[in-house]
Amino acid sequence: QVQLVESGGGLVQAGGSLRLSCAASGRTISSYGMGWFRRAPGKEREFVAAISWSGGNTYYADSAKGRFTISRDNAKNTVYLQMNSLKAEDTAVYYCAAKIGSSWYSTPVVGYDYWGQGTQVTVSS
Repeated sequence: QVQLVESGGGLVQAGGSLRLSCAASGRTISSYGMGWFRRAPGKEREFVAAISWSGGNTYYADSAKGRFTISRDNAKNTVYLQMNSLKAEDTAVYYCAAKIGSSWYSTPVVGYDYWGQGTQVTVSS
């Protein structure tokens, strides 16, 4: 079992930046593909970004490309999401997720095995 706890959310003005963290416990995450998802009010949870086991590969949703950067520090058992140039439409609860298996990423929610509780990001326009 892996427990995931997100932090770093908050209220920021449009154009600002936030750095989300996802701290894992229970097991080392070095063998898990890791991802970030978000759920905006009234919408379904959607894929944001994913990173491979060693961090050498990343994949982003179109909405995140060029503005968000996912990274990981396996020594600290932590995954990060740096979000720049934030927009009002980025307002959502952001979730960290861990994936078991031979593929390091998946975009559907069902592709992930462990989830955190989420952290709220609110971008004011």
